[in-house]
Amino acid sequence: MRIQISLSELKHVYFLGIGGIGMSAIARWFLHNGFPVSGYDKTESPLTRQLAAEGMHIHYEDSIELIPAIALENPEQCLFIFTPAIPNTHLGKQFLESKGIALWKRSQILGWITEQIPTLAVAGTHGKTTTSSLLAHLLKHAGKNVTAFLGGITQNYGTNFIPNEGPENVICVVEADEYDRSFLTLHPQAAVVTSTDADHLDIYGGAEQVLESFQLFTDQIQPNGFFIQKAGLSLQSKEKNATFGIEKGDFQALNIRIQDHRMVFDMQYPGGKIEEIPMRIPGFHNIENALAASALGMFAGLRADEIHAGISTFKGVKRRFEYHLESENHVMIDDYAHHPTEIEACLRSVKALYPGVPLTAVFQPHLFSRTRDFLDDFGKSLGLADEVYLLDIYPARELPIPGISSELVLEKIPHVHKQVISKSDLILRINEKKPALLVTMGAGDIDLVLNDLKMALSS
Repeated sequence: MRIQISLSELKHVYFLGIGGIGMSAIARWFLHNGFPVSGYDKTESPLTRQLAAEGMHIHYEDSIELIPAIALENPEQCLFIFTPAIPNTHLGKQFLESKGIALWKRSQILGWITEQIPTLAVAGTHGKTTTSSLLAHLLKHAGKNVTAFLGGITQNYGTNFIPNEGPENVICVVEADEYDRSFLTLHPQAAVVTSTDADHLDIYGGAEQVLESFQLFTDQIQPNGFFIQKAGLSLQSKEKNATFGIEKGDFQALNIRIQDHRMVFDMQYPGGKIEEIPMRIPGFHNIENALAASALGMFAGLRADEIHAGISTFKGVKRRFEYHLESENHVMIDDYAHHPTEIEACLRSVKALYPGVPLTAVFQPHLFSRTRDFLDDFGKSLGLADEVYLLDIYPARELPIPGISSELVLEKIPHVHKQVISKSDLILRINEKKPALLVTMGAGDIDLVLNDLKMALSS
């Protein structure tokens, strides 16, 4: 089923789950283009407060009476957008469905929007938020008319949505999400796949199905387009294609070195080389992300000097290797890592930046199913830290799975310096021990204790 309404007919847009990072970017696009926007979210947050300040009407009670009257009186002239995180028991969702009102997923709306705009898409089980945010920054910093739908809050712009500056020559950057196969609504001019590791097995069932979905996404690149993937991946493309990687691929990072706890590298690409690129966002994985973004940027017409200037001025994305404290005695870094591969990349990078400094890691597992599916891998990756504190599993959209807990992860960590701990006790422990190097990781609500941890280290 396709969306039939045109932009000229649209009167109102209503969101179920407006406070999600991806949903809010779509909401901002509609508001920026002159459409009234309202929505529901379960919990008030800094992001929902910002959306309200920008002019959106947001409610937090699951009440049919709070759905705007205009949306219910003229549903054929409105769009109703929902996130799969909204449960089927939600009263507002049940009511709209009972009235025969079409509910559209964010991915369907994004596909509808990007049908009309040349689009560069960034996909991958890891790295897509940083890569898409960096790509958007490269284009905007070079003066291109870009609009971007991102999965995180960029440090440069303080938002997950970058609005275009007029209707002419717009380039759209999209973070293409594999969850629920959402990215299969997109038909980009060019795309990158950063990784195809098994994840979301509660949706896909197995690694083969994950890979199949990425191949279907790759098949949807438009004719005469461009596709790049990390060296070592096996996706096939009928369009012009390339690879990227550290010391391998068509776009290579060479001569990586660390200066003042930051990374510098040279980029070799087909036809040239860019030297002395300083990374404001550290990490070997972020160098790979920079290669991927640069490849798509060059496809869009950026010069080598514009690539260098863009990378060197990119401040990163909130909760992606974000420094919260960097003093003479203490360093505190927070990262969204919630998959074993991401945890390993984060911890290896931290250890490379601060060799010889004992590393304390705090991790909040995300989803009971992911914890179950990658139990051994979680233990192995967390074992890279010298000391590990585990919070309870953050359930997100799931109900508990009997027998699956953080204690199971604890047993898999191959050393004795480890503990399952509550948030309140964690703050007390950090205040007592004051580790020189602290890394927090997870995709749940671990960010709620970051300020307290920072104060504990600083006091």
